Amino acid sequence: MKITMAQALNQALAQEMARDERYVLLGEDVGPDGGVFRVTDGLIQKFGPERVIDTPLAESGLIGVSIGMAAFGLRPIAEIQFLGFIYPAFNQILSHVARLRNRTRGRYPVPMVIRTPYGAGVRALEHHSESTEALFCQLPGLTVVVPSTPYDAKGLLIASLRSEDPVIFLEPSRLYRGEKQDVPEEPYEVPLRAARTVREGTDVTVIGWGAMVPVMEKAADEAAGRGVSAEILDLRTLSPMDREAVLASVRKTGRAVVVHEAPKTCGLGAEISALISENALLSLRAPVARVTAPDITIPLPKAEDDYYVNPARVLAGILKTMEF
Repeated sequence: MKITMAQALNQALAQEMARDERYVLLGEDVGPDGGVFRVTDGLIQKFGPERVIDTPLAESGLIGVSIGMAAFGLRPIAEIQFLGFIYPAFNQILSHVARLRNRTRGRYPVPMVIRTPYGAGVRALEHHSESTEALFCQLPGLTVVVPSTPYDAKGLLIASLRSEDPVIFLEPSRLYRGEKQDVPEEPYEVPLRAARTVREGTDVTVIGWGAMVPVMEKAADEAAGRGVSAEILDLRTLSPMDREAVLASVRKTGRAVVVHEAPKTCGLGAEISALISENALLSLRAPVARVTAPDITIPLPKAEDDYYVNPARVLAGILKTMEF
């Protein structure tokens, strides 16, 4: 059945909560309202207010309560309304979510998932359009996951929910109701820490994730019309990253373009560029290129088209790399 990403995520949550009573969903407006993007729609009717809990507008408290739940046998699923609202809880995530298992030498694992919409492209305001995934990728102990298709969204979320380690699950707002895709009704897992080759190519590797994947595909179509064969790699798990998949692709093509909608400085593209330079330098025919948002605060919606990474900018990065 063809469904949207929002529907696929809802299906994953419903099936896992039905399978295991330890799952508790909590967040702001996740109950009767079904969440800002309606991803949790109908779950309170299925599982009741003791397992689908509307919380106060207090992100630090929400994550703190979830840590306690996870440490003592439950499997909380904490929803933050937008990634730009997560910063009051950052201390909890940095100091406890990511470290408690290590600090207690495995006595207290933290099997929790923090879900949140993220990214621009939906004409929202700055705190509703953040793309600061790199902040979480630097924290050992966290797994950071971003789906780009409905199929992957369901499988990656189920794999994340079943993980014994904490997961930051970033859901691209732009893709919630974009592409529809055939998604199996039965539960399934898409492995964490494994990148996906979206299309094979021979001339250049284009690396990205989330809402950038459809943008990269359009750019690759344009590049093909100019005789350039682009291989597209969707990371899916940003941390720990599938380093071998990145290196194998770049060693094959000899060129790399990294695409993300976060600002360039200290974005994840810098880490990917370093990974390639340190391990595949002799395979490169051109410097690694980065196509990103500018180093500015996300503008008001009127200026979003000037800010957001588009296929034309990705194509320009591909052609510049090919012309080196």
